[in-house]
Amino acid sequence: MSNALSTDTVIVGAGAAGLLLAARLAESGRRVTVLEAGPKRSTDDLISSQIWARRLKWSGPQVEELGDHKVGHAFNAGFGTGGSALHHYGVWLRLHPGDFRVASDHGVGLDWPIDYQTLQPHYDKIQSEVGLSGDADAEIWRPEGAAYPMPPMPLFAQARILQKGFEKTGRRTAPLPLAINSQPYQGRAACQFDGWCDAGCPIGALANPLVTHLPRAQKAGVQFEHNALVSRVLRDPNKAARIRGVEYFQGGERHTITAKDVIIAAFTVQSARILLSSAADTTPAPGNRFDQLGRYLTSHPAATVFGLFDEPTYPHQGVSGGQLLSHDDYDNKQQGNGFGSSQWLIAHAIKPHDLLGYGTGRPDIVGNQLEPWLQDAAQHLANMTLVVEDIAAPNNRVTLSDATDTHGIALARTEHNLDARTARLWQQRIDEGQEIMRAARAREVWHGPRVAMHIMGGTVMGKDEQQSVTDSFGRVHDTDNLYVSGPSLFPSSGAVNPTFTLSAIASRQAEHLITQQ
Repeated sequence: MSNALSTDTVIVGAGAAGLLLAARLAESGRRVTVLEAGPKRSTDDLISSQIWARRLKWSGPQVEELGDHKVGHAFNAGFGTGGSALHHYGVWLRLHPGDFRVASDHGVGLDWPIDYQTLQPHYDKIQSEVGLSGDADAEIWRPEGAAYPMPPMPLFAQARILQKGFEKTGRRTAPLPLAINSQPYQGRAACQFDGWCDAGCPIGALANPLVTHLPRAQKAGVQFEHNALVSRVLRDPNKAARIRGVEYFQGGERHTITAKDVIIAAFTVQSARILLSSAADTTPAPGNRFDQLGRYLTSHPAATVFGLFDEPTYPHQGVSGGQLLSHDDYDNKQQGNGFGSSQWLIAHAIKPHDLLGYGTGRPDIVGNQLEPWLQDAAQHLANMTLVVEDIAAPNNRVTLSDATDTHGIALARTEHNLDARTARLWQQRIDEGQEIMRAARAREVWHGPRVAMHIMGGTVMGKDEQQSVTDSFGRVHDTDNLYVSGPSLFPSSGAVNPTFTLSAIASRQAEHLITQQ
């Protein structure tokens, strides 16, 4: 075991939340060290290919998955500098006010300990920092907030065709707000619309952490330790409420680092695993005096609807996240036999191959039929993705496995089952999506399987320690100086992509921590 290091703040995880906190805290004068389980990455390493994009996803210790709606950790998580936000699509949407009070308004799930108005100034600040493109006026459903700093991205043929389907069925669309430059912004290039967003965007047009908060953190003197797998946090033997540091493995050796403040920002499943692994003798894991740690795991049930058209759609053009948005039904959570909010992300740039391509989505087309079908789809396919709210339930959770990794650390195990009301809403929306495709004059319509998009919960924030793990600033309830950051804090999932909200939460956390100095 090596000698212990020491710093003011240690942050576990170099993703969107961890790097934002690292930059802000170091700029305030703190000594900050970031421990990242994966390798060091920079924009010079990025290559626009689907094979490369796979390398940005989780390749650390296995996560065991159970349930009828597995969370898809290997696909949704990241590994290395930038974390999962390195391969995200830049779809940055605000939660709606009603997402913060689903228990009070509807008697399901959990309320947040804060409301939309608490996060609004941080949404506004973050969108200026990283750069968002969009049209706030056209988003008639958008919560109150500052206009976007850049105009929306252009619409290509696929978007214009699908827009007609929404119009004909009485639905509205708006340009999709994206953390992608529609024009040069703060020294970063504008998008070239080639649809390789999940490969990391080597030109820096997409606001992933490598081009937003990493440079600020480096300039402010943040120290980085890569390939550093954190096993647990360490309590102060003289003061039970105080965390003195963390233990981690690097280069085959066990290390410790002590700090005044410890922030776990290791993405949803790993953050819960680290805390669960920190129980000692008769002392429960931090945040787990009432068996709340790991509970309320959520994930967005999603699926893509496809159509083939007679007119050219050129589906490779644009960006991976989509070109249009529809939130017409978002705020009406009680619809039919289902429950929850939902959204349509419309007209993704899509390739024929690999995990998210359309070539593998039609197993019924084989042999001599396949090549002409692919040639047709390459010019005439259109697609849009449904995202549905999940209901937070205590039995959907992260626990520790009996199996261990090469260091003897217990693996994480997730169990996630879908509420029947959520499944019914998903099916209702999928049926509507196919109706929209036909209204746009698709000659053939189908949809992909239900999949898990995003992972949230497990260390949820709340006012009551008996129903949550942290307070509204992410401080673990039974500790003085241990914080959690990232989507694991979300008490409810809403139906929007989480990166904008987790960044706003991290901004609020940074402001709070700086005032505590």
